Amino acid sequence: MVFDVSEGAAYAVLYCVLCFFTLLGLGAAGYLNKLPSVLTSCCMLNQNESVGETDYFLSARNSAGTSAIALSFFASGMGAWILYGTTEMGATPQLSWLGVMGYSTASSFPAVVICWLGPMVRARSTEAFSTTDFGLQRYGRVMQISIAAISVFYMFIFIVAELTAISNIFALLTGNNSKIYGIGITIAIGVFTIIYTTLAGLPASIVTDRFQGGIVALLIIMLTLAVTISDENRITRDEFALASNFTIQGLKAAVTLVIAILCAELFNQGTWQRVWAAESIPVMRRGFAIGSAMVFLIMMFFGVMGMIAYAKDPESYDNFEKFAFLAFFDLLLPLGNGWHVLVLILVTALAASSIDSLQNGLTSVFAHDLLKVGWNPIWAARALMVAVNVPAIWLASRKWDVIALFLVADLVCATSVFPVFLGLQTKDFGMFKAPTELGAFMGCVSGIVTVLVNGVVNDAEGGIFKYFWLRNNAICALCGSATMISFIITPAVSFVMTYVFTYADLLVRGERARQPLIALAFDKDNETAEKFEEESVGMEYNEEKSTSGQAVEEESTHHNEVEGSPFEPKHRSDEDIA
Repeated sequence: MVFDVSEGAAYAVLYCVLCFFTLLGLGAAGYLNKLPSVLTSCCMLNQNESVGETDYFLSARNSAGTSAIALSFFASGMGAWILYGTTEMGATPQLSWLGVMGYSTASSFPAVVICWLGPMVRARSTEAFSTTDFGLQRYGRVMQISIAAISVFYMFIFIVAELTAISNIFALLTGNNSKIYGIGITIAIGVFTIIYTTLAGLPASIVTDRFQGGIVALLIIMLTLAVTISDENRITRDEFALASNFTIQGLKAAVTLVIAILCAELFNQGTWQRVWAAESIPVMRRGFAIGSAMVFLIMMFFGVMGMIAYAKDPESYDNFEKFAFLAFFDLLLPLGNGWHVLVLILVTALAASSIDSLQNGLTSVFAHDLLKVGWNPIWAARALMVAVNVPAIWLASRKWDVIALFLVADLVCATSVFPVFLGLQTKDFGMFKAPTELGAFMGCVSGIVTVLVNGVVNDAEGGIFKYFWLRNNAICALCGSATMISFIITPAVSFVMTYVFTYADLLVRGERARQPLIALAFDKDNETAEKFEEESVGMEYNEEKSTSGQAVEEESTHHNEVEGSPFEPKHRSDEDIA
């Protein structure tokens, strides 16, 4: 597979696209105010007096409309890796339709879940920058640090995977596979995104996502027409039938993907930042719903392209003369050089949109604590971005399998997703006590132990910790019964053990178990204990307390933006429902 895009043309595409997005990012922070208002209005997310404030830099709070949230979720979630993901599913006949639909559903489903969870988290943590703040307010320091560690790990792996994917694609289309060339591409992406995210923060990411999402959608439509119209890519109905199947292996992969990606994306602080950035709860829900539909369609597109590629030359794929993860490029090869350049524009936009969102997500993790101790969170965020990107660029140069990288992060996230979000339960339901911090933390530990036990049971090569790589000798990295069972059992065990350890914690320590395990000097402003007392967390109501609790609930309903949570029942008006 030989493409003929010159290195000069590739560099021109890379730097022109990155410079364009950098200018948009600077415009989002008000650095281009001297330009005509028609141009500056395209760059600004919010033109009121909050621009330039720290809170706006870190959260863009209550400033993004439906289209901005939709395009932002779509663009930031779809990185350069999508040219490999569902394409590999589609070009592998043992997976085919169920694998493709599973990957597409898995990539879009987190937005649907956040439509439900997001309002509850936002209502409990109105001034938060990320779910680490929710963890601190609901539980305490130990869970905050646990959430932060998992989130940073996942976002770091995501950045490495993105940099790996785009350097591989540039190398493929230019024919230059040298390590130095790949590092040069990753450095350019990292430096430019750092420049505009450190100067303009989250608003820059959302503004650039609007343009990136539009560019990606337009290019996908153009590529669809070009690829399918090409005579060399024509296939018959019978040939396509050979490539399109419904299989048990595909179903196993689909189940694995839905669980894995959902668990991981709930620790993506870049996505959660959009929850607080939305103008309102209805806007947030509409935006995430539309973004979810867009993600599903683009993933299905690449999956079908994989099927077409396999149908065109099944013997080469069966004999491994061609690789399933490169199937899209097999269809791209017969097209003219101009189309290859368009693909470089596409992947550069995809990579930039994902990486800038992840960089902003990283800055949000400890922003509140930095403000408390008097540090400048903006400068601390800039230092953190540089510190994360340097090792990410180095790891990307090693060109590890992108999907394998994601699976490691997904499994780590699966160990803790239930302990974290069970924190939304603030009342006891029989034996299901509202989780304590110790109970939640031990639930996370139980998830990790479950993975290690799976490693022993499945005779993981190289030691039990190597099992996190899920090397199962199946037809793909995320296929097979062992991988699927691991992703089912791990969160299930952490779910059960969170309640078990909470029950034991309350038996031993009583109501003291509701207090944070660790309290730092500047945590006196944290009202975790007081909030639990006000909400009567973990207490049985008698009639007198029920009346008092109802009054508190109604007052909370007046101030909060979300109602109808199964964890915190509220009264809903017709206006709220609308």
